[in-house]
Amino acid sequence: MPDAPQPLSSVAVGTMATVTEIKLPPESRPRLMEMGLLVGSAVQLVRFAPLGDPVEIKVRGYNLTLRKHEAEQILVKVTGDKKVTSDR
Repeated sequence: MPDAPQPLSSVAVGTMATVTEIKLPPESRPRLMEMGLLVGSAVQLVRFAPLGDPVEIKVRGYNLTLRKHEAEQILVKVTGDKKVTSDR
């Protein structure tokens, strides 16, 4: 089912998605909220590091790096196909 929420770490590189739920412990949430990662935020998975950790995403116009275990606890719904970016 393509509309079901899935972990951010499982979407394809370049895919646009919307955050639906953040399952991180309460002590980790304020840090993400301060950086603009909120339920309803549009995100794009930019890339994985060579060994798969960390994960780089684009949120609110800037790139943010998360540990893979954090990205696995952020659920998203894919909103569109890959978006072409020209930041590099």
